[in-house]
Amino acid sequence: MERTDEFGEELADFVRRVAELKAARSVSGGDLPTVLDAAIFELDHVAGQLWPSYERLTSGGLPRTTSADRQEQHLLRAVFQRFPLPVALVDREAVVRRLNFAATSFTGVRAGYATGRPLTGFLAHADRAAFRSQAAAVARGEGDRSLTVHLQQRPSVPVHATLTAVRPSGEPHTTVLVVLQPGDLRATGAPAPGDSPTTQVPDLTETTRHAALTDVLDEMTTALLTAPRGDREAVVRRAAQVLHGRFADWVVADTGTPAATGLSRTTVLAPSEQEAKTLAAQSPARCPLVVETARSASPTLQVRPPNPDAFGHDAEGAPVLVQANVTSLLCVPLAAEGTVAGVLTLFRCGARLAFSMAEARAMDTMSRHIALAVTGTP
Repeated sequence: MERTDEFGEELADFVRRVAELKAARSVSGGDLPTVLDAAIFELDHVAGQLWPSYERLTSGGLPRTTSADRQEQHLLRAVFQRFPLPVALVDREAVVRRLNFAATSFTGVRAGYATGRPLTGFLAHADRAAFRSQAAAVARGEGDRSLTVHLQQRPSVPVHATLTAVRPSGEPHTTVLVVLQPGDLRATGAPAPGDSPTTQVPDLTETTRHAALTDVLDEMTTALLTAPRGDREAVVRRAAQVLHGRFADWVVADTGTPAATGLSRTTVLAPSEQEAKTLAAQSPARCPLVVETARSASPTLQVRPPNPDAFGHDAEGAPVLVQANVTSLLCVPLAAEGTVAGVLTLFRCGARLAFSMAEARAMDTMSRHIALAVTGTP
């Protein structure tokens, strides 16, 4: 930074002197040799001083990489990739620069997908601000930090994150090395030190959630096959009953053709009849999330929804998401053959586990099947 300031000052002085030389062109002929000598002196200064300074700044002041340096870089890169613990290299904004093999397995995210995206996107919402703050502090040179975070895919498992500042060759700024250590290695399904891959303990929580999701898919298939084909209200009601309780605390169905007559609130299943009655009176047109989903025909998964007004307000003007204590939601279009026949919104509330990416994918599949049954498409 100091070298940059000095270069800027020298460059500013040079520009001022050039301006003076331009003004001196009007001097008498006898004085022109003196002005010419001054101009040549300034050109020599550029070639001998300013240009080398510029080259040093653009190269970071580092010497050219030798063959031995390159070999060492390859070795360090191999160590980084083969390190047995999950390791990530992020910048001061917590954006991923590199992930090692263990980190891709641990987070379930491919390195190519993660690079360029914030590492906080893979953490539980409540941990993101704290992680960003600690990463910025480490990058500023305020010392190593550590904190406990939770992955969005496994929010019940604590993960110990250690952050330290590093300055890899070729990087213009200080970066942050993040080492992730599961609080309970067995709970993650990862091998504990000394265990062989054949003695890993399966992740019982994930296995249970997968089995429950398979049951929901099976029950939904049965409900759609036995529902009166083409009867919109009956099909949607049966689908909502399958999802309510075991898969979501709230199920809200808005059906119709958005481009024509618009959407109408068809079904609301809630924790209580009074809550269902209150939300049934709401117009879907006053729910920005529903309107956008119908327009884009794209599903939405939100954990700890950032906008409390996304699902509109109740009769008293309070945000629905706040009143219902919604901690995660899924909003999916009922789309088939390029036509949106409605929108299905699911809420999970309180301490219940947030919707996972696997559940979101399954719901996307179920929504297409519901749309086919609603439209009577064979």
